[in-house]
Order: sequence, then structure tokens, then C-alpha cells
Amino acid sequence: MWLLVINSAKPYTEASHLSLSLPKRWMLIDNYKYVIEKGNYPQALLNSLIIVVPTIVVVVLLGSMAAWAFARSRRTSMKIVYNLTVLSVLLPPAVLPTVYMLQVVGIDGTRLGYFLVMTGTRLGVVVFLATGSIRAMPQDLEEAAAIDGASRLQIYRVVVLPLLLPVLLVGCIILIITIWNEFFFASFLLHGSDSATLPLALYQFASSSADVAAMRWAPIFAHVVMTSLPVIVAYLFVQRRVVAGLSEGAVKG
Repeated sequence: MWLLVINSAKPYTEASHLSLSLPKRWMLIDNYKYVIEKGNYPQALLNSLIIVVPTIVVVVLLGSMAAWAFARSRRTSMKIVYNLTVLSVLLPPAVLPTVYMLQVVGIDGTRLGYFLVMTGTRLGVVVFLATGSIRAMPQDLEEAAAIDGASRLQIYRVVVLPLLLPVLLVGCIILIITIWNEFFFASFLLHGSDSATLPLALYQFASSSADVAAMRWAPIFAHVVMTSLPVIVAYLFVQRRVVAGLSEGAVKG
């Protein structure tokens, strides 16, 4: 972190030495201003937010609903589906079939296609965390709500969802980090600078920042800091509840 921050404030020639010393001449404002103007940062930030926020909402809702069904069902078929869903966390991504399917549907290279891929590939994380937490919950509250006339949706919204909030918060942090920093799928599924997310924009900016002599590390480091800053802020905001949520959700996962 020190290497990134301190070299992002140096002139090009001084930053190329990659030293840990303080700058002899501060170029902090100029470097960060250059990233905003030339690094496609505002558009890439907007694209990342457009992808991350809806993906987290959809994955958390669908994942928690599926986890409730998996945790309360005793059918063998549901256990098989649960294991297949959780297995998606470990399986390597199938890029070529994914690209082919998006091309057939006609959404290849769009933010919608990338959003659907992120939703499908990240669903297993929330299912894994939430299922373990629900299995540790007593069913008395759900049965009492059912006796009082609550529907399944009302039981989920009033009873299950509030009890899952600590675990779902951990899932949100994991999703923010993994989706925000995702580069592999983005390089295949997003075309052009208009739809590039921050990691993809950083790669494009670093490639364009190379000259004949050397890499211009100062603006590259500034871009890295600005790309990582939203994730760091999000983590610091909820860090007190992350450890508690992990201990609640992953023990019986």
C-alpha cells in the first residue's frame, strides 16, 4: 500500500525507480487528475457500479431464498442441487461456452451479458454461507409464524431474512471484492472502453502508458489506488460485522 500511494505522488522519472522514499517533488494532484481525464476513470467507475450493485442485490435475494429451501428440505434431489450449486465456487470458469451462449442470445459484449454471468457464477457463495446459517437456526420461529397465518414469503421476509443479515453482509463484502476486481471474464465479455469496468480500464490505461523507455508508473499507481479505494471504504464501513457473520454462516456450511 505504501509503495502504491507514495509512488502515485511522484513524477514519472522518479516513480520509475519504485523506491519507498518520499517524493522529492510532489505530483499527487497532477497524477490523479491525469487518471481522471485520460484513464477513463469516471465511465469505468459508473460501469462497475452498474454491474456490482444489481448483481449483489439479485445474488443476495436469490441466494438466500435458495439457501432457505436447501436448508429446510430433506429430499435427496435438493441435496444434489445444493451440492452442484456450491460446486460452482470451485469449478473453473467455462469461457468459451459462456461467450457462445451470449452470442446466440445477442448480448455478447454488453453490460447485461456480463451482469448475468456475474450473477450465475457468484450465486454459490451466498448459498453456501446462508445454508449453513439457516441450518443452525431453530425452526420454532418459522412454525410460529406459519401458525399465525403468515405465508411463505412473509416468513422469509419477516423471520428468515433479518436473522440472515450478518451472514448476508459477509456475502456482500465477498461479492464486492470479487466482482469489483474481476478481470478474467471482463476481458472476454466486455468490448470497448464505453463498457469497461475499472480493472479492465486499468489494464487499458497501463497498456497505453508504456513508452519506449519505460512504464509511466506514477499514473498507473494512481489508477490502482483509485480503483481499490471504493472496496477499501466498503470494507472499513462494515468490518466489525464481517468476522461475526463468517463464524455464524460457515461453521455448518
